Amino acid sequence: MKVSDAIEKIRRDLVDTLERLDRWFDLPVEPQTYKPRDGGWSIREVLEHITLTNHFLMIIIRKGRDKALKRYEQGKVPHRDTDLDRLATIAQPDAFPWDRPEHMEPTGNVPVEEVRATLHNQQKQCLDILDELSAGQGTLYRVRMSVQNLGKIDLYQWIYFLVQHQKRHLVQLEKILQEWRREKAKKT
Repeated sequence: MKVSDAIEKIRRDLVDTLERLDRWFDLPVEPQTYKPRDGGWSIREVLEHITLTNHFLMIIIRKGRDKALKRYEQGKVPHRDTDLDRLATIAQPDAFPWDRPEHMEPTGNVPVEEVRATLHNQQKQCLDILDELSAGQGTLYRVRMSVQNLGKIDLYQWIYFLVQHQKRHLVQLEKILQEWRREKAKKT
């Protein structure tokens, strides 16, 4: 995919995914705090997890941006293409087992409005970085991604990984809400 097309796709998906995630903050407290029977996270905890994961992904993205821009200033020529299709399975919850590091597990102690504000701020940072890398500079720096043995991926792919991870959890959020509704219906 041409870098310019990839940037637009990432931009659209970032905006769309945030809009879809943002709606979950408007649910009443009861469904937001419902703990699934399997011992999984509540909706609030999933949302907090997303911001934690974004935080650590963005550390790498920001460092990579700085290095890519420096290489561009030194006269390195960016590639014309990037492959976002490699990341399709990241958005599919049951496509592969995913062992997350402990530091990406939610505590449940962060106020929901703080989680929401963090998510919005992270999206703005990603959009700003895409603007900074609009001439293809994001292809000048690649970093290894261990998830799904992706190997070295460029910065556009890193940002798209972040988006795909969020999409993965949108599916999980819907499952939690459906379970909560079934449980509530049993009680009435």
